[in-house]
Amino acid sequence: MLLLLLGIIFLHGAALVLLFVSTIVSAWTVGYSSTSDLWTNCTQTNGAYSCETGETGEWIQAVQALMILSIIFSFISLFLFFCQLFTLQKGGRFFLTGVFQVLASLFVMSGAIIYTVKSPDWVHESESYGFAYILAWVAFPLALISGLIYLILRKRE
Repeated sequence: MLLLLLGIIFLHGAALVLLFVSTIVSAWTVGYSSTSDLWTNCTQTNGAYSCETGETGEWIQAVQALMILSIIFSFISLFLFFCQLFTLQKGGRFFLTGVFQVLASLFVMSGAIIYTVKSPDWVHESESYGFAYILAWVAFPLALISGLIYLILRKRE
């Protein structure tokens, strides 16, 4: 049981770290001389590196909100897991923890889908998706799997 708990904590922690990194890092789209993320657009011209505030369109604000919500819900889920670990009766399920983690995974999936659909209008053809965008997609199944494990998991002595 101890190995299972350590494994689920590691899985949850990995998903949470990936969510943080993918939301913060400026590499959702990368090009030869520019990078952009959810918050800023940076370009390099003649050796000078300049960053401007990102677009304020509704779709990018939706992606920002969904990514922040996924981090918040994942953190709440981890907090609830530790609370339920010490207060839940023997045989009880970690249902509330699982629900919050599944919701976090759905939020990150929705944000990544919106970015995928809407970014071709915003990003130049010479640019491609960066590693932060890929990390968001990797965080989705990790968060979903950990949420489903929480829903199935029962507390034992």
